[in-house]
Amino acid sequence: MSESVKTSAAGGDWIDALIRRERLPPIYRQTIDAVLRPLAARIAGFTRESGTVPCVGLCGAQGSGKSTASAALGELLLQAGLPAAVLSIDDFYLTRAERERLAADVHPLLVTRGVPGTHDVALACQVIEALRAGERPPLPRFDKGCDDRRPVDEWERPAVPVRVVLLEGWCVGARPEAATALQEPINELERREDPHGVWRRYVNDALAGPYRSLFDPLRPLVLLRAPSFDVVYHWRLEQERKLRERVATEGGDGSRVMDEAGVARFISHYERVTRHILDEMPGRADVVLPLDADRAVG
Repeated sequence: MSESVKTSAAGGDWIDALIRRERLPPIYRQTIDAVLRPLAARIAGFTRESGTVPCVGLCGAQGSGKSTASAALGELLLQAGLPAAVLSIDDFYLTRAERERLAADVHPLLVTRGVPGTHDVALACQVIEALRAGERPPLPRFDKGCDDRRPVDEWERPAVPVRVVLLEGWCVGARPEAATALQEPINELERREDPHGVWRRYVNDALAGPYRSLFDPLRPLVLLRAPSFDVVYHWRLEQERKLRERVATEGGDGSRVMDEAGVARFISHYERVTRHILDEMPGRADVVLPLDADRAVG
């Protein structure tokens, strides 16, 4: 779960705090004013006109800035009188033990969290349905440091019933590929570690099955569209650089910071679905925000 804002900061203090926390350039204020304020206004209008608690989907490739944008949207909606629950699909990963069983029973690559098939979709649907019904359910938290879900007694409840649910993630809203598209491997990871296509078929079948109940109700669906998959590698490297800086200043486990080879292998897990999203989602998303290589919105 992305860290939610419980009370609205006075003036623009929350923007300063966001920029400091995420190590953003000062120009990000322009993104908030020119892009995210109008988007928040559109979501607010949709919420009031529909009379419902919508679940907004925000999709963006790794490193595209979706978590930062979600946090800003949550604050802007709060300022509009619409408290929002900002959820990350990452917090609904299966536990380490569950993924180890998948790796043993289906394919070894499924031990790595991230791809469709490694989330607890039923839990995500349960939490979102409760939020939309005006309840305040405990919100799951996933600890990437230990690669496992945090104990239930560490989950937090929203301070108040929410008016908007926002679900962000790299594969949020994704749809399956045609079966014929799975026949040939798309990168070295698939060639070496999934030569028979077992892993990629499992991922695709998950999108065609259980994930439909989570993704189909998303309205509006917002896409932060990367210019290409190739730029994702550089965005992910930048994330690792920021993590390395944070570890250096705040302490922590620096062994988990990936080098260039580690980043290249890591994003290979997501290449197929990311490329498919960039190809087909722009034609059906409610809002498309095209990004350049510096993540500025065109």
